[in-house]
Amino acid sequence: MTSGKAFVLGNDIDTDMLAPGQYMAAPIEVLASHCLETIAPEFAENVQPGDIIFAGENFGIGSSREQAAQALRHLGIVAIVARSFGGIFYRNAINLGLAVFETTSDLTIKSGEPVSLDTERAMITFTDRQETLQLDPLPGFLFDIVKSGGLVAQLEKRFGVTRRDTQP
Repeated sequence: MTSGKAFVLGNDIDTDMLAPGQYMAAPIEVLASHCLETIAPEFAENVQPGDIIFAGENFGIGSSREQAAQALRHLGIVAIVARSFGGIFYRNAINLGLAVFETTSDLTIKSGEPVSLDTERAMITFTDRQETLQLDPLPGFLFDIVKSGGLVAQLEKRFGVTRRDTQP
């Protein structure tokens, strides 16, 4: 179970908003500090480890930049709950160990509201009001990737290799 606060966003959040192009050559710390600044200027400075993004349709649409999901992970986001995702972003998020859940439920959530996530059961609890939201669970093989911390971590575990072992 992971606890944090909710960040509520709208529809059509694209990868340019998550990882602005002018910072793509910068280290991840710099890029992440500009995450969502065009629509939520306070996001990067207020997000804490364990926080969860709630969004509408088409979260992560746009280019295939992996740094969009990487910036969110770097900032401490543990999951994104949305009505739908851009396909490439969805897979990039999972490959980086970021849980992504779809839901068709009408969400009445306030930014800053305390929430808990049970990834095993794909369930959000709104702690102040003791309400729950059942999410569409990830398929088992994708959940295993997220649980391992991402695709590379899962493969390293499977083959008994660490990045340190693969470098000269």
